[in-house]
Amino acid sequence: MQQVRPLDMKDINEEFNEQNSHILKQPKSVWAVFFAAIIAFMGLGLVDPILPAIAEQLDAAPSQATLLFTSYNAIMAVAMLITGTISSRIGLKGTLLCGIVIIALFSGLGGLSNGIWALVALRGGWGLGNALFVATALTAIVTLSKSGNVKAVILYEAAIGLGISVGPLLGGWLGAMSWRGPFLGVATLMVIAFIGLTTLMPKAEKTQTAKSKTSIKDPFRALKHPSLLVFGIAAAFYNYGFFTLLAFAPFILGLDEHGLGFVFLGWGLLLAITSVVMAPRLQEHFGVVGPMAVMLILFAGALFAMGVWHETQWLVITAVVAAGAMLGNNNTLITTAVMNATDVDRSTASASYSFLRFIGGAIAPFAAGKLAEIYNPAMPFIVAAVCVFGAMLIMVINYEHIKHVR
Repeated sequence: MQQVRPLDMKDINEEFNEQNSHILKQPKSVWAVFFAAIIAFMGLGLVDPILPAIAEQLDAAPSQATLLFTSYNAIMAVAMLITGTISSRIGLKGTLLCGIVIIALFSGLGGLSNGIWALVALRGGWGLGNALFVATALTAIVTLSKSGNVKAVILYEAAIGLGISVGPLLGGWLGAMSWRGPFLGVATLMVIAFIGLTTLMPKAEKTQTAKSKTSIKDPFRALKHPSLLVFGIAAAFYNYGFFTLLAFAPFILGLDEHGLGFVFLGWGLLLAITSVVMAPRLQEHFGVVGPMAVMLILFAGALFAMGVWHETQWLVITAVVAAGAMLGNNNTLITTAVMNATDVDRSTASASYSFLRFIGGAIAPFAAGKLAEIYNPAMPFIVAAVCVFGAMLIMVINYEHIKHVR
């Protein structure tokens, strides 16, 4: 049983100040990371509307085009294990800037490539850069924020939502001109993010999160904590559903790049709004575990409906957009839960959790394409619905390990 250190007056004052500080009252360094995160996650949405166009113009099957998400998530999952090791040696700022440079390089090269397999490989390099940035951005915002963990996570999820929502609209516009446009667009935006972080973030040594260097074994050791392991495994199953929707829905919607951009704009806007406005209220009144279970059930239902009625365009569009609300709530709730589940260093906890969840995100896109080719377009969504429902069951069965998390 873990011993709890009693709070002294300094601890009480710090907790009081954090709870009563406004979420918008942040240092410039937090806003620099916030805006860079918007651009980084914009890159994810930028590619989504052009998947059918890539498959058509590069003469690739849907299961090959969806490998753009599989290689991205697979490399990101593995790379998450070394983010803490790298950031403990070169600092948060150095790690963020390295991630941005790698994203810019590989997305730019992707825009200049001429074959599906080269594009898949380069997308994997993009995933490496995104791993360095994503895991470190969450840690940086939580560490540098003056408003407490919960509000810092809300701010991080808001950046994700804004990036994901604006990305498809911009991707649809650029993709309508050429499928290369979104890749080159991401590279350009990353240059802007690099300038912003270089200018506004403090020196690397001021953002160092640990006095001792982190070992590559630490993320595996962190998974010995039952609560972190439960949330990580549940997130892997949940992300299977998330990336099935993101990677395969464009192939059954029957829309052009502009149409897909607007559909996923609506999806992303609901994701952003609920992650900032609704999720904190749910947590305040009901904790995190109960609302997460409800959102997972609703998301599983939406995926099941997409599978059963996959030929009814208006219903699939409605389900995709509505799923944004479920995902926005769940993303904030589970990220908050992971940050508060253990006394493990934040960057290490984030790396462990992200490793597990992106495994699900790596398997889903390719599996969805193959299931559609072998069976029918309904099967990817039915399997995804079962996985998401399974995520809920994992939390319920292991409730004793996570009931302390609020």
